[in-house]
Amino acid sequence: MVIANNNDNSPFSDIKQIAFLAGPLILTNILYVAIATIDIIMLGMLSPLDLAAGGLAIVIFNQFLTVGKGLTTATANLISYAVAKNDHQRITYLLNASLMIGTFVGLIFTGLMLLSEPLLIWLGTVPEVAEKTRGYLSVVAIGVLPCFWFQSLRHFSVGLKAPGPLLLITSISVLMTIFLNYGFIFGAFGLPELGFIGVATATCLVLFLSFFLFVFFASRHSKLKPYISWRVWKTDRRALITSWKLGVPVAATYGSEAGFFSILSLFVATLGVNELAAHMVIMQIVYIVFMIAAGISSAASISISEAHANQNFCHAKRLAYIGMSSAMVVMLLIMAAYLIAPNWILFSFLSASELQHSAVVDIATRLLFIAAFLQFFDASQNIGVGILRGVGDVKSPFTLSIIGYWCIGLPLAWLMSIKMDLGIDGVWYGLILGLSVTAFSQLWVFNRRINTLQLQKLEGEIVR
Repeated sequence: MVIANNNDNSPFSDIKQIAFLAGPLILTNILYVAIATIDIIMLGMLSPLDLAAGGLAIVIFNQFLTVGKGLTTATANLISYAVAKNDHQRITYLLNASLMIGTFVGLIFTGLMLLSEPLLIWLGTVPEVAEKTRGYLSVVAIGVLPCFWFQSLRHFSVGLKAPGPLLLITSISVLMTIFLNYGFIFGAFGLPELGFIGVATATCLVLFLSFFLFVFFASRHSKLKPYISWRVWKTDRRALITSWKLGVPVAATYGSEAGFFSILSLFVATLGVNELAAHMVIMQIVYIVFMIAAGISSAASISISEAHANQNFCHAKRLAYIGMSSAMVVMLLIMAAYLIAPNWILFSFLSASELQHSAVVDIATRLLFIAAFLQFFDASQNIGVGILRGVGDVKSPFTLSIIGYWCIGLPLAWLMSIKMDLGIDGVWYGLILGLSVTAFSQLWVFNRRINTLQLQKLEGEIVR
């Protein structure tokens, strides 16, 4: 079923439309966060060193994946816009342009991951953590290209409002992640015992599996199949330039946020192994919730792109506020879970002995309390990026992220952690402040842009 050009513009219809798209998108996002989450849980069964190094490697890997995802995210908006304008001939060109751009950038990122150890040591990471982190990244780097290709296909299906195959792929891939992780770590199910490196091996194989499954189902999907061409070079200059021009600012915005978190993780790595291990655990929990907000953001963005193409700016504004309100309700429920049952949440990420004796638990419990409030602002800025992209503004989110994260959040995190002697808690206070400034400024810019578009439309009607 495809919801397109819906004539029912009631708020209830808007909620259903966003929910219809957000559901499978959230599940697909959770595919990636589930892979990383399962990795963190499995690493927690080994040692604090393995958890710290593996967690740091996952943060770095997610940094590259986030940028790659940003490059392809605009594909969904471009395809949605083309559908609204009945320009169906552009869809194949836009998909292939996304695949080509993902391949080019993916090769560069793979090389950077293979050369990570010297940089980590230069940044002050403990040598034994840096060495293990590089070992993990050297294996998982092989999965970068299929991951980027999957993202291109994913946003292609979202732009056509046909994300159906994502649900089944999500289920299969998560199950395979559990099976392969346990098998490679402990030598179960006839698989070789690889220990720490087994986690990276499992992740790499699942990334390949996800891509091939999507190709299999998409090539048989009635809505997607007509636009898929095995001649991926079949595109044109216009599709490449448009995809690149819209994709780069989105990637820069996503990269700015992910980089902000990554730099803070590298900073935490200088505070100690226990601090880094606890930080990695809470970051992974936050990342799960971030993916829920990201699904709502993408769904709202696609719907707003359609309204934007039809110059229905009042509808676009309402869609934005429905998306924002939906995210806040979800964050409120998650906050309640954090505050009511923190030990239950942490239990899934730490071993039984660590839960009883390790200093990691005390640090993680404090950070989880801070995260309960942080996620309102994290979700808000996530929605802000999506709704601005929906009305064609991909530059403002990047500028605002630079100001909020790097000019405000990062200096304050350092100041409160080191100069005010708040330690790792100060780092997370800086996170909250950086995210809050970014979120509020994005919402203000969106309102200003919508008002400008409405005024321009009114002036045009008066002239005619």
